[in-house]
Amino acid sequence: MKKLISAAALLAVLAPAVAQAADPRPDQLAFRELYRELVETNTTLSSGSCTLASERMAARLKAAGFADDRLTLFATPEHPKEGGLVAVYPGTAKAAKPILLVAHIDVVEAKREDWERDPFKLIEEGGYFYGRGTLDDKAQAAVWVDTLIRFKQQGHKPKRTVKLALTCGEETNGAFNGVEWLAANKRDLIDAEFALNEGGGGDSDGKGKVLGQSVQVGEKTFANFRLETRNPGGHSSVPVRDNAIYQLSRALTKIDEYEFPVEMTDVTRRFFAEAGAARGDETGNAMAALAKNPADKAALAIVDKDRFLHGNIRTTCVATLLDGGHAPNALPQRAGANINCRIFPGHSIESIKAELEKVIGDPGVAVTQLPPKRPAPPAPPLDPKIIGPMEKLVAQYWPGLKVIPSMANGYTDATFLGAVGIPTYGIPGIWGDPDGNGVHGLNERVEVKAVYVGRDYMFDLVKAYADKP
Repeated sequence: MKKLISAAALLAVLAPAVAQAADPRPDQLAFRELYRELVETNTTLSSGSCTLASERMAARLKAAGFADDRLTLFATPEHPKEGGLVAVYPGTAKAAKPILLVAHIDVVEAKREDWERDPFKLIEEGGYFYGRGTLDDKAQAAVWVDTLIRFKQQGHKPKRTVKLALTCGEETNGAFNGVEWLAANKRDLIDAEFALNEGGGGDSDGKGKVLGQSVQVGEKTFANFRLETRNPGGHSSVPVRDNAIYQLSRALTKIDEYEFPVEMTDVTRRFFAEAGAARGDETGNAMAALAKNPADKAALAIVDKDRFLHGNIRTTCVATLLDGGHAPNALPQRAGANINCRIFPGHSIESIKAELEKVIGDPGVAVTQLPPKRPAPPAPPLDPKIIGPMEKLVAQYWPGLKVIPSMANGYTDATFLGAVGIPTYGIPGIWGDPDGNGVHGLNERVEVKAVYVGRDYMFDLVKAYADKP
């Protein structure tokens, strides 16, 4: 999941979520079982199977009445466990373009010995669902499957065709990516006017109050660079100044101390202005001031104290992996580091590589861009036909809240969809807590109410789009 918007960066408005009964409704219990099956199917790259998870979701759709020709399970011989599923619910208006619901079902690695609870068991405790993928991104995946099942149960006849793609590979750079494969090999199967994805959503105060809802419109470009230094080495009893590890460390220090310049897009400027005005505190006032004048140094000093906001207005590059040397009693012959960059829109990967080389200022430090090279599509438009239904339903579910457009600091599968001309939006709905809910970390969780209320919101949103082309 790449929604990296802190609650502090959004609306400081006390607005209760839609009331949620203490006892789940029968339809919510049925959804919970679907959700449980998906969470409890291990889909890590190391030991799991997205193919198995896809097969299980396909079986549920088939049991609900989907014909075989509406369900496409796919996998490649090279990646048999990284398969996915495309399901198609036909519309009645042939001229209306479909919409695409997309969710990745792979998850970040999770070791049982590190977690307080079994990461591959859905555990409900203290008003939260715990488990790897409960928020990133199996809640959304389960809601999408459940939405099509509810359409079948209701005999609903939408005007638009609704397509669903459950895919693998979003969480592991360089692994087989289902959306990328579909875009390159089965473009017609997922063709749509626009797609609904992860990346948006709500923020809460961590105590049950929803403070804001956002729609993700655009994201940064992801790139990894390898820094490497080489040296003849030798016996450690006769050290020399020309040391590969020290040379690398000097380069890393320069990158650490370098700050990329402040930039804004139309989306980030609007986000800073609207979210800042709604906050009304020191940081909010600084956000609004920076939206008016990105050169305001006093405002920037305040904004930069917030980790998310700091990254939302510039390219960031950070060391994430380190290696070096070959023996404890030998001078290092080689040292290397991985630099992960999240590149602000409008800059190529090649231009950032050149900038890193300039910052380092040492031709003895090789900088190499590592594959795969991600595309950098333009942000989708803030089309009122798409944003309008989100806003209308947010006003119904969370009175007093606005839908604020935002740009993700990370990247999602929207990268591959946007690159083939399918505008992709991270939608409002399920909310998280200020601490990030353990996403990508330990003891991942999501509020039970957030899942159930978010499910209803997302169902209504899909229905709104599908019924009015």
